[in-house]
Amino acid sequence: MKTDFVTNQEIIVQARRNLSQHVWHYLTGGAESETTMCRNRFALDSVAFRPRVLVDVSKIDPSATFLGHRLRIPVMLAPIGSLQIMTPDGAVAVARAAHEFGTLNFVSSVTQPSLEETAAATPHPKIFQLYVQGDMKWIETLLTRVKQAGYQALCLTVDTAYYGRRERQMMDRWLPPSRRLSGYEHRTAITWETLDAIKEFAGLPFILKGVASAEDAALAVEHGVSAVYVSNHGGRQLDHNRGTLEMLPEIVEAVGARAEVVLDGGIMRGSDVLKALALGAKAVAIGKLQGWGLGAGGQEGLLRVLEILESEIVTTMGLLGVNRIDQLKPIYLSKTQPMGPSHEMSTFPHMPRLL
Repeated sequence: MKTDFVTNQEIIVQARRNLSQHVWHYLTGGAESETTMCRNRFALDSVAFRPRVLVDVSKIDPSATFLGHRLRIPVMLAPIGSLQIMTPDGAVAVARAAHEFGTLNFVSSVTQPSLEETAAATPHPKIFQLYVQGDMKWIETLLTRVKQAGYQALCLTVDTAYYGRRERQMMDRWLPPSRRLSGYEHRTAITWETLDAIKEFAGLPFILKGVASAEDAALAVEHGVSAVYVSNHGGRQLDHNRGTLEMLPEIVEAVGARAEVVLDGGIMRGSDVLKALALGAKAVAIGKLQGWGLGAGGQEGLLRVLEILESEIVTTMGLLGVNRIDQLKPIYLSKTQPMGPSHEMSTFPHMPRLL
């Protein structure tokens, strides 16, 4: 089945056919006016390449590393709640695709199956992503399970003090299983001191997800995080936020060499990946594109998403005139004007906008 798809556009079309309207809106939509979601795409569309020619690109290595783990391409699988509504195997399908392809996946604390079952499904390294849903005793009980299950790092998400007003879901009168869980009163009270306590108890490489400013990036490295995860939750939380690629340069400057930087938000093509890396990200993560792959064909659909991204990355590197990921620098980019309106489907011009 997976070889039938030759572009990720085809995968998205198949996902739309397979998923219910409720699930499609949960996966594809954003908050309120969806301005933040559109700005993720607009920021990527506002950058053009400056290629170099007469470079020997007969050999290209698109591999990268994140926190010491090798990635076949610099694309990881972002944490997504309620994966079980996109494919019956849920997080296990993601883990198996990541293992087969050769990348890392973040396992959300609000997806199924259990963190233990997901960890045991494959031997490759995995990162656990935490939504705080209880007091420190609750956190310690959960993190004890995380450590016993063998997760290699911990990611704390901090941009969900309140659930974003996702109007597509609201008008459907529907909420995903992850939203039906309690604990927001604890999430609203998280502070830097809470982060310190969680980080100390976990004793794992620590990733802070949801950073959107240089000020918070600087604080994060002062608090000893291993990686700063630049994210606006795919435009699903604070509306009228900036696109993540727009945020990236100031955050990279604030972090310096003290931590690694990873980014998500609007990544749809290999060219998007390379733009983020040229501006200082160590790797990117995919959310919507991951979900569409699962919706189109489960584990095999997601694996095909990654294979297509790899092909796009290699082709773009060759045409850009670089052989290795570490050669990417801002000099290969230039500001430009987008060719048209930017939205969640605008990078796929051969299909109408899917609602």
